[in-house]
Amino acid sequence: MKRTSGPTTGKVKTKLRKDDIVQVITGKDKGKTGKILFIDRSRGRIVVEKINMVKKTQRPTQDQPQGALVEIESSLAISNVMLLDPKGGNRTRIGYKTEGDAKVRFAKKSKKTL
Repeated sequence: MKRTSGPTTGKVKTKLRKDDIVQVITGKDKGKTGKILFIDRSRGRIVVEKINMVKKTQRPTQDQPQGALVEIESSLAISNVMLLDPKGGNRTRIGYKTEGDAKVRFAKKSKKTL
């Protein structure tokens, strides 16, 4: 059966970019902030530094003959994070405006360009 809608059928639109500072607005890490490491637009997921940490077992190698238990960042839904305003540090939405010939992003709360 073919899916006709949903995040797996196309790319999710987002105004967020890699290296933006975001705050988690829902879930177990609500209120925590971090930098975006990776955005998966096809699945609508995002990986944020030091947020949503999960434990993963590693197979034994020559360096770790016993194996290891490491903590890595797991992905979040893009809708669960919001950009932090560079001026005030509060959550804000993102807008676009043209300055000269360039299209630039700006924080809607403080009107500051990103």
